[in-house]
Amino acid sequence: MTAPCDLGGRGVLVTRPAAQAEPLCQLIAAAGGRAIRFPTIAIAPVATPQTAALLAETWDVLYFVSPNAVEQALAQVPDGRWAQVKWVAAVGRGTARVLTAAGRAPDLVPNDRYESEALLAMPELADMRGQRVLIVRGVGGRALFADTLTARGATVHFAEVYRRVQPEVDPAPVLARWADEVAVVMATSDEVLLNLVAMLGAAGREQLLRTPLVVIAERTALTAQKLGFTTVKVAARAEDAAIVQAVCEVL
Repeated sequence: MTAPCDLGGRGVLVTRPAAQAEPLCQLIAAAGGRAIRFPTIAIAPVATPQTAALLAETWDVLYFVSPNAVEQALAQVPDGRWAQVKWVAAVGRGTARVLTAAGRAPDLVPNDRYESEALLAMPELADMRGQRVLIVRGVGGRALFADTLTARGATVHFAEVYRRVQPEVDPAPVLARWADEVAVVMATSDEVLLNLVAMLGAAGREQLLRTPLVVIAERTALTAQKLGFTTVKVAARAEDAAIVQAVCEVL
């Protein structure tokens, strides 16, 4: 892939969980930038007999909200007993790739923006009367998808297979180099952004808010504006290449 620009050695603060950051970091490097790893979320598995039983049941729609949801579900149902599912749905291409690699390519994936709103606009989900839906997610995810499908007539259940936790990190080293090294920050969710603000604390708040921010959803842009960020760019899609393109544009 041709790099969308030359970042000229400028630093990009990558806030993704450590295990999921490498592909994005490689794209940043390919564009001549420096990826500064500062994960603001860690993934802790949640495994119970109840979630394992739900994953093994028959469903009309099995919806995975993230790559983490797929990976943690596979840890509980390693043989992938999802053959009893009419449609497997994925929030976006990253989640779809993990499903495909696991041997069950999804049936429903939005083509434009990768979020629940785009999936809900698909005609296959317009009439859900009598349908059974299982949403595989982290603890305390968004209610929009479940509420909308319930209103359309579905019976909705949740399998919460992981918990997002805030890592214990000393921010002093990155703050000491911030002015010289951090040219842009990226945040792929409200929780990632809010954790970043909390982890940097009062000492880093002013520097952070002055730094250009790249996000992947309008709702996160609104959160950033309320926090006081002065420059916020929404990537065209929730993909690594689109994030790097947005970094190029904002710089």
